[in-house]
Amino acid sequence: MKKHIIRYSHWLGVLSVLLALLTRVLNIFDRSIARIITNGNPIEYRTFLDSAQLFFLTAIATASYVWFKSQKGQD
Repeated sequence: MKKHIIRYSHWLGVLSVLLALLTRVLNIFDRSIARIITNGNPIEYRTFLDSAQLFFLTAIATASYVWFKSQKGQD
């Protein structure tokens, strides 16, 4: 299960980075189709960057936990 969390978190992070880059490039060329208005804050490239950080941190934390548990078992 932990390996699935690491794998999915990593790929969701990569996807979020790609979406952030795409929306930023569109924003540079004044194509603001990525600016979706919701009841709260608008969804824009910064939203995707924040989610990428979250997914990458989840992958790193889970991988560190798995590594720590495997090192503890070797004692």
